[in-house]
Amino acid sequence: MGLGFGSKEAGSHGVAFLLGAALPTALLFLLASDRLGEGLSTISRSWGNVTVSLTGDDPNEVGRTAPMRVIFKGLPELLPKVAMEDRTVIITSVNEAWAQPGSLLDLYLESFKNGEDIAHLLNHLLVVALDARGFERCKAVHPHCYFLNATSTDMSSAKAFMSQDYLELVWTKLTFQQRVLELGYNFLFTDCDMVWFRNPFRHFPVYADMSCSSDDFKPSRAPLDQPLNTGLYYMKSTNRTVEMMKYWRAARERFPGQHDQSVFVRIRRELVTKLQVKIEPLETVYFGGFCEYHDDPEKVCTIHACCCVGLENKVHDLRDVAADWKNYTSLTPEQRQKGGFKWTYPTRCRDSIGWRKP
Repeated sequence: MGLGFGSKEAGSHGVAFLLGAALPTALLFLLASDRLGEGLSTISRSWGNVTVSLTGDDPNEVGRTAPMRVIFKGLPELLPKVAMEDRTVIITSVNEAWAQPGSLLDLYLESFKNGEDIAHLLNHLLVVALDARGFERCKAVHPHCYFLNATSTDMSSAKAFMSQDYLELVWTKLTFQQRVLELGYNFLFTDCDMVWFRNPFRHFPVYADMSCSSDDFKPSRAPLDQPLNTGLYYMKSTNRTVEMMKYWRAARERFPGQHDQSVFVRIRRELVTKLQVKIEPLETVYFGGFCEYHDDPEKVCTIHACCCVGLENKVHDLRDVAADWKNYTSLTPEQRQKGGFKWTYPTRCRDSIGWRKP
């Protein structure tokens, strides 16, 4: 993620749904390598940093000539403080631009408070800050902030789409998430350009290793034929999901120059057939986005600002959605039963990619 990150400008829905989730992930978890370190040090409170060493030696290292070792300081001590009783953590990430007052982080946190019995989930939310100012702002508004003290890349602003820096950023999220799984914690990752309305966990199939949002859900499609969007996904901590992360990261070498979601879409059937991973798409009636949403406020759990380019556009249209929700929840039960509810059309976001869904 980053200032102005979102879907790449496109004239077709096919491009839009892939990029709507891929670009926001550029803010994700600036670590530095494909190898995980041991011997994590203890820190106080809910923060940490990343130590990078060039002395690592991993024969399975993919796509690097100088393998690096990453140590997530304080992560084993932090996760028990944030996790639910079933060892589940909600994760999102921000930089300075997204954490500014009135920007996406404020909208994201406020939506929990205005949602339907979900304010308590904030106790289980870990916000990963990718620069010092984003970290300071996070601490001012949320108790669980983790600072990835990166020095090699400036994360306060956007990265050019598909640049080398951008690709490193979107791939390093998997290193962090793999470590969370290895420590025995389930996680629900969501992009921060999203608002919440209801508890989503009841909609994750108990048999699935991974439940993933979709940009255009049709019940007639087979599960793996849905256009999956990794802007929201839940993963259980199992041997299969750890191996899945390793396989996903290793597949980067086979598809050079591609971002993580693009590779995931290409290998999703391999993950199922080779690793026996169970992947289930989530219906857009519950997990909507600006690519596809439903005017059904009685079912919706989240709405994601996918199919959108530009931070200002995301903030503007998500504010409209949040206002629509507050207006709806202020109605009496009798008024709600009359129907006729419609979300404000996300004009700025859809115009930003030159596409309007009929």
